Parts: sequence; C-alpha cells; structure tokens
Amino acid sequence: MFVLLARSQGGFGFIFLAAASGLMIYWVREVRMMARSEERKMAKEIEQQKDWVYDLIKGNDEVVFVAEVPGPEDQINVRLIGDLLRIKGGQNFARDVPLELTQEMGIADYKYRNGVLTIKIQKV
Repeated sequence: MFVLLARSQGGFGFIFLAAASGLMIYWVREVRMMARSEERKMAKEIEQQKDWVYDLIKGNDEVVFVAEVPGPEDQINVRLIGDLLRIKGGQNFARDVPLELTQEMGIADYKYRNGVLTIKIQKV
C-alpha cells in the first residue's frame, strides 16, 4: 500500500490508504468473531460429551453397555462400526463410544425402556 501511496500525486492516495485500512480492520474483526463462535460451539459439544455417563460391563464373551439416551424409541439408532459404538437419539443426541472388541463380536440385543438404553454385544 505504501508503494501505491508513494506513486500517487494527489490526495487520492491517502483516501485509498484509509479505505484499504478500514476494510482490513473490518475483515480481521469478522474473522476473529467467527473463530470465537466456532470455539464456543466446540467447547459446548465437548462439555456435553463429558456430562454423559454410561456403564460398560465386560465379561469373557459379552459386553453390556447401559446409558441414558434422550428421545422416543423410534428415534434410537445403534450401530457397531469396528470398535466404535455409535448411538443416536432424539433432540440431536449423538455419541460415539470407543470399545475394545474382537472382530467376531456384534450387537446381540438392545432394549430401550424409560430413557435407558441397554446393549448386549456378544460373539456372533
């Protein structure tokens, strides 16, 4: 910008410099606000993850998972993908739980009663 200002002969250089500086200050503020907004959103999601408590009961050939999950029964979705148990429920509830399983294990049964989800994972 200084080069453009030095080449200009009239007062237009200072006007251009002021306009460019104003735009740069505006966009720096906008980018900072967007970054803060994303940080808050991520912090809120991490906080929600920490508040969720579940029980994991491990046996020789069976693992039982018990947790409170919001939503009606028709919105509950449970999947076992490798060593990751993915649970989705109502009110935009979605959690991933890492498990230590063998390749032969799969979901044998799951029940949802009064907001409590119970999943039995056994060797298939």
